[in-house]
Amino acid sequence: MDSEINIKSFSSRNIDHPLKLFSMAKCEKRPLYISGPMVRYSKLPFRSLVRNYGVDLTYTPMMVAKEFVFHSNARYYDFSTNLNDRPLVSQFASNDPIILGRAVEMISNYVDGISLNCGCPQSWACQEGLGAHLMHDAQNVCEMIRAVKERCGRQMCIEVKIRIHSDLRKTVDWAQKVQAAGVDYMVVHGRRRNQRSSEPVNLDAIKLIKESLSIPVVANGDVFTLSDANSIAKYTNANGIMSSRGILSNPALFSGFDTCPWSAIERFIEYSLSYGLNFHLFQQHILKMMRKILNKKEIFDLSKQIGIVGILDWIDERFILRRPGEPGFGNVHIYEKKYIM
Repeated sequence: MDSEINIKSFSSRNIDHPLKLFSMAKCEKRPLYISGPMVRYSKLPFRSLVRNYGVDLTYTPMMVAKEFVFHSNARYYDFSTNLNDRPLVSQFASNDPIILGRAVEMISNYVDGISLNCGCPQSWACQEGLGAHLMHDAQNVCEMIRAVKERCGRQMCIEVKIRIHSDLRKTVDWAQKVQAAGVDYMVVHGRRRNQRSSEPVNLDAIKLIKESLSIPVVANGDVFTLSDANSIAKYTNANGIMSSRGILSNPALFSGFDTCPWSAIERFIEYSLSYGLNFHLFQQHILKMMRKILNKKEIFDLSKQIGIVGILDWIDERFILRRPGEPGFGNVHIYEKKYIM
């Protein structure tokens, strides 16, 4: 595997515009399959993993544009990539056209598009005028889109990721204003800011927004299997389907696996060791991917392991865990459990 390449030493690459991907998927008579932005989780090892399993486009975690611009440590810890990490969209949280424009300018050689987060429901984000707060400030969103296009060129692909209002007429009006400002496509999470993920996503809202716009629309929410993805696309007529929670537990869902295959766990371990991932995130990823094959005691035991080596030793004691170069590595989808006396 290629070693991780940091933004500071990365050279310019050819842009693969996301709108071309929508056209490609349309020719194949299917929606575009997208792995969504996840705070902390959608880093390089995970993005590298899902590309093996039917994902067309990946996203970075949400990054605060102000921190990205003014603090080198934020750039170092929040963003890393390599030559195989394409196509890629970076997501920013911002409420300042000048700062967002600068952030996009700094990262533009390393990604294929950028996303403006207008849907994060967390209280800290809304208190700072970020995320879902922007669903009440279409004018500022329009100004940010125009600022990015003016600074980085019309070819820079810009997407906005949104939630919905209680009054869907407000959402349609907001979306049409943003479309007129030049956004290239829109991701719609079909829930209101205060709705929990346990409540069903509003597919009719996504369908209405799709009918109200001429740009591609991506449906987001409650995508846990390939069947979910295709049925949501059929109902809403969405051009693409984005999964976040679902793909975190099953990185292979877009290739038709209903649960996480063992091959994905082996590949994720190798990507994490090759590119680097802190212990806490590594452990959480492994717990989520293995949850359906472990009992409660095993989940508890695995959660108490200390260090990546401790986790690998724990898995090795109980399962056949292959390494690169060994027969079957990354290709055996069903786990093989060892008998422990």
